[in-house]
Amino acid sequence: MDKAKKQEIMAKYAQSKNDTGSAQVQIALLTERINELTEHLKVNKKDNHSRRGLLKLVGKRKGFLAYLERKDINAYRELKKQLNLR
Repeated sequence: MDKAKKQEIMAKYAQSKNDTGSAQVQIALLTERINELTEHLKVNKKDNHSRRGLLKLVGKRKGFLAYLERKDINAYRELKKQLNLR
């Protein structure tokens, strides 16, 4: 993911002007990386090192989603809808 794409995602999901670390921003960034790795693995089916990294990212995103669900259920539901997560 290049710097411009990352800045765009941060701007879209940020709670305030300098927000780079809120759960919403981190979940959105992880989702973008997960989508990129998923596309990579469709082409490179035997790349098990990247597959392991993908599973770690999915687990990390799951933890952030659980945290957000506990702290702010409405923000959790809205973010899941925006990112098309199940």
